[in-house]
Amino acid sequence: MSVATAQTTGVRRKGRLKQSAMPVNFAPGTSMEEMCRIASRLGCEGMDLIPPSDWPMLKKYGLIPTLCPRETMTIEDGILRKEIHGPLEASLHASIDKSAANGCPDIIIVGGQRRGLSYEEGADTCVAFLNRLKKHAEDKSVTLCLEVMNSKYENPELGRVDQVCDHVAWGIQVCKRLNSPRVKLLFDIYHAQIMDGNVCESIRENFPWIGHFHTGGVPGRHEIDDTQELNYRFVAKTIADLGFTGYVAHEFRPGPGRDPAQSLASALQIMDV
Repeated sequence: MSVATAQTTGVRRKGRLKQSAMPVNFAPGTSMEEMCRIASRLGCEGMDLIPPSDWPMLKKYGLIPTLCPRETMTIEDGILRKEIHGPLEASLHASIDKSAANGCPDIIIVGGQRRGLSYEEGADTCVAFLNRLKKHAEDKSVTLCLEVMNSKYENPELGRVDQVCDHVAWGIQVCKRLNSPRVKLLFDIYHAQIMDGNVCESIRENFPWIGHFHTGGVPGRHEIDDTQELNYRFVAKTIADLGFTGYVAHEFRPGPGRDPAQSLASALQIMDV
């Protein structure tokens, strides 16, 4: 299938929000090409967290890499861990260059586990580390997006235990201290709802410091339809009315017995405001 065919046969979205998919939206074992084919047909702009080796496949289907995956760092060992700062800094510099060269606007970064460190010490460490990267990100017009996560659930499918960036306010303060247009918060709506609630007011209050969004239903991290507690159409309208120009990526896992492609189509329609 040519890029032109992929672009012209898909659903045309209204465009107030640029939406993207993620591999977790699809059935296990779905090939990268099939994921791209479905995402393009349903009207996605791109896909999050796709390895750079697969970026040519995205391009084939008229999609872009909307969020570069983390390399070197893990959810447990993020930018908080001083012992990996050397290789991690080199890796992120390389990711900034790679992203800029391939039209990827954002790179995910994670704080990592505290392991006894205070939130204050964690913030100081993260700010010092990101100060070494922000100029390069600014020069290349690539945004480093620090993800907020929930530390409530021990199940790794649902939560991220002991994370330093487990509240929106903590992540926003780190971003404000760095004072860079290229270091912002990855506002994961699922995680933020679990830890802080008051999602739409939080988005309004912190909007200048938000660079990327992830979705997911509460409870269970499944579909964002009427099976869960958030009104995602209202959330989408809130984001769109603020003039958000970045990407909203779907990170829900299809529920048992649900058709993944239909669930993605429904999520895109809900957020198409």
